[in-house]
Amino acid sequence: MTSFDDTQSDTARGLDLDQFLPYRLNQLAERTSEALFARYGARFAINVAEWRVLAWLSRGQAMTAREISQRTHMDKVRVSRAIKALETRDLVLRRPSEHDQRAQLLHLTPEGEEMVGQLIPEARHFEDELLAALDARQYRDLLTTMQSLERQLDRFQG
Repeated sequence: MTSFDDTQSDTARGLDLDQFLPYRLNQLAERTSEALFARYGARFAINVAEWRVLAWLSRGQAMTAREISQRTHMDKVRVSRAIKALETRDLVLRRPSEHDQRAQLLHLTPEGEEMVGQLIPEARHFEDELLAALDARQYRDLLTTMQSLERQLDRFQG
């Protein structure tokens, strides 16, 4: 399935970004992140990268900076800066791994856990407000479609 008109060549027609799925998905993701950041940024004095680090660590499992970088699809420098900022505020603690002394595992501090305890309900409330635009079927279809696209991207990388 394509979004283009077969009567014109792609070159002659150009690229209509409003109909180009990668562009639209990126725009939706950016706008969503910006809207969520507007809710928590000033109150908690954290940026999007710091939020993502905290969110992954909130799952209760220690992680390395590399693992966070891979899961968030943020570059290593951005993750490193976020971790340093969170460490400076005593929200994240770095400890050597028991299994690999070269690896540094990241953990939330009690202060970090307290902040996450306030952030997560706000993030869930934001998600609920955003999803109010969809009925249950649309939400289910959206998740199914996203999973299909993710599997297709996995095939590209495999």
